[in-house]
Amino acid sequence: MNPIRPELLAALHRNAELLAALALAAFGGWTASQGGYLLTPLGLALLAMGAGWALTAWRRLRFRQDGEAPGIVRVTEAQIAYYGPHVGGFVGLPELVELRLLTLRGRRIWKLKQADGQLLHIPVESDGAEALFDAFSSLPGIDMAALVAALGSDAAPSDTRVIALAEVDRLIWARKGAGIVTA
Repeated sequence: MNPIRPELLAALHRNAELLAALALAAFGGWTASQGGYLLTPLGLALLAMGAGWALTAWRRLRFRQDGEAPGIVRVTEAQIAYYGPHVGGFVGLPELVELRLLTLRGRRIWKLKQADGQLLHIPVESDGAEALFDAFSSLPGIDMAALVAALGSDAAPSDTRVIALAEVDRLIWARKGAGIVTA
């Protein structure tokens, strides 16, 4: 018999990275407070690393969406793969020219466009979609705070009972200089 409730264990597991980052920052603060020529700079460095890690963990935590959507997302090196029940595909990060967040009939979908015009649609709540945070962070010039804010500002997580007639298509990122050039 486990003395810890399953809901609490699930919350601790979901927030484990953030808690570890805060623990590192707290340890760094305690080390810096001990004083001295060695411990103060070491503690401040640990505090700064913990604070930066905590900010990234907080954004990653907000990026992860609850709910279930069909399909599996895999990110391998510089390639995003989506295996859906009816559709799927691959996108190479160097080939990516546009990233949009689409809301259609209450479900939010990542819309990834390649340089050759091919599109890949990935539901936000797909299994493994949290790996997209690190993949998207490698895109040149992307504002990760705006990306996370866009996820929080649209419609609620997908619910099959919600039917929205209007489609919301929000541009998150576009590669500079991308487009078709005719000579």
